[in-house]
Amino acid sequence: MDLPPTKNTAPDRWTPNWIPTKEQIHATNVASWMRERGLEDYESFYRWSVDSREDFWQATISRLGIHFAQPPSRILNTDKGVEHAAWCDGAHLNVVESCFQADDNETAIVAQSPGGELRRTTVAQLRSLANRISNSLARQGYGKGDAIAVVLPMTELSVAIYLGIVQAGCIVVSIADSFAPPQIATRLKIAEVQCVITYDLQPRAGKLHPLYARVAEAVENLQPNTPSIIVIPAAKANAEARPIPPALRKDRDVAWNDFLVEDDTFTPVVCDANDTINILFSSGTTGEPKAIPWNHLTPIRCAVDGHVHHDIRSGDVVAWPTNLGWMMGPWLIFASLINRGTIALFEDAPVGTAFGTFVEKASVTMLGVVPTLVKNWRRTGDMHPCDWSAIRAFSSTGESSQPDDMRFLSSLAGNKPVIEYCGGTEIGGGYVSSVPVLPGIPSAFNTPAIGHQFVLLDENGTPGDQGEVHLIPPSIGLSSRLLNRDHYETYFAGVPTVAGLPPLRRHGDQFRKHSTEHGEYFVAGGRIDDTMNLGGIKVSSSEIERVLNQVEGIVETAAVASSRSAPVDGEPDASSEGGPTQLIVFAVVSDNPDEEALKQALNSQIKSRLNPLFKIARVILVDSMPRTASNKVMRRKLRESLQ
Repeated sequence: MDLPPTKNTAPDRWTPNWIPTKEQIHATNVASWMRERGLEDYESFYRWSVDSREDFWQATISRLGIHFAQPPSRILNTDKGVEHAAWCDGAHLNVVESCFQADDNETAIVAQSPGGELRRTTVAQLRSLANRISNSLARQGYGKGDAIAVVLPMTELSVAIYLGIVQAGCIVVSIADSFAPPQIATRLKIAEVQCVITYDLQPRAGKLHPLYARVAEAVENLQPNTPSIIVIPAAKANAEARPIPPALRKDRDVAWNDFLVEDDTFTPVVCDANDTINILFSSGTTGEPKAIPWNHLTPIRCAVDGHVHHDIRSGDVVAWPTNLGWMMGPWLIFASLINRGTIALFEDAPVGTAFGTFVEKASVTMLGVVPTLVKNWRRTGDMHPCDWSAIRAFSSTGESSQPDDMRFLSSLAGNKPVIEYCGGTEIGGGYVSSVPVLPGIPSAFNTPAIGHQFVLLDENGTPGDQGEVHLIPPSIGLSSRLLNRDHYETYFAGVPTVAGLPPLRRHGDQFRKHSTEHGEYFVAGGRIDDTMNLGGIKVSSSEIERVLNQVEGIVETAAVASSRSAPVDGEPDASSEGGPTQLIVFAVVSDNPDEEALKQALNSQIKSRLNPLFKIARVILVDSMPRTASNKVMRRKLRESLQ
């Protein structure tokens, strides 16, 4: 006898998994601000933020409590055009002062090492340590405008170091602690770094890995102008035995105990609003990463995104596994502290039940992720025993997510909203996001970010519901210069004009807009250029290819990204749309190698010369690469061949 067909119980792609109640909406920061402005709905609130930009940003500065030594004489100056917009003319401040607005006895950081107890750092303790670091830098002869690189995992001390450098008037140069020595050296050279702060050893998965040794190798590549290194001893972190760290370079490097002074009284150095506080790096389509300066106003972008989109309130606990080498590290500091929240730091990989237990015990209220993490949690089931009922919202960024993964994530806290968040280092935050006051659809964005507008242009430069993202400037947070590129050429030159709009700023993401019964939603479609996000780390195809082409037997490679979803528990995901990015390498070779051995050799090269967190999912041998008339590799054709 024939069985009746199985009913498909999978939710429709456009079915919300989050519809807020009136009570939930009323409690949000957004609703509070709307009541303050006399606005009845979110659409009116958003329109105010883009139609009255000076008014909005003035109100934002006031609402966040940004402290100025000298207030701006003018909020926005577009006399030279929106391409060269200047914010807060005449203002002087040090943004670190705005990070210590909570009561001294409130918790600024809650942290845990694997197997250890929760550690709490109060606002007063964090300020005291940051002050000691500022005084220590001054004693070493570093002052306003000096570039101090940090190659650090995310710890309480790292946060204090970051704040101490900024309030001393110096510039943080952010370098991911996972980078190989050549990549560290490139960034040190671009930023003209005078000093590097790092740990001797890095705790990870119960082991201590050499970190100082990698940094020392990197600085030796910069001879004769090698910066000094300040070296922090790592905690044991459950390692069986602490390896003996390498000896420091004599007359050049400084041990942490010899660096840190006891004086914890320090007055933050007052700076111009547009003085640089942080240099971060973002891969472009060329081999050398773009060096993007943040100034004392950029944290306002971080904080307002945290306030509006992530609903970070006073006393909230915010966890986002990250480090200071990615923009989300500084974002976490500013979005949490300026909103009078607590930063939650788990000092190891965010995998396994140990991380989930930390989230539970720290009473995390907002948890940020990259989709690759969620897919792993879904596969292992490690988070199921954990009580995440304190979480009010999740957020996802760094790469495209997959709807079933985001439904799973939401379910871990009893069906809480997942705030999709997409932006860039050169934006200081997001340009498209979600808000918890609107229905949430998995893997879709329900609003442009507050204070931002964008249009989607097709290949003919015509606005529509699908195409390349072009931002409508100006906005606080948008970069105004690059250290190693022409800023105007990078973002404005050659961009199509659209009637009725100011000059547009290119961004490079592809998006689609969908109209549903619940409103308009945006879905990410990858990059227009040849950059990709691998586990939340942005890297260009050319960076990868330059490293892989050095492997013996390789004639040429082309690196592309694929976001086709991987099976979970042997079953394909219900939706094939989106998903974490996998690295696929097309290769032309000089002989007939063993394909598995070649893949291992290429993976070994990319891990040792670029980033040990990167992994090649597949190597495809080809006779030749498809090329344009000007002999450029057509990676788009290679990506299409994977469909």
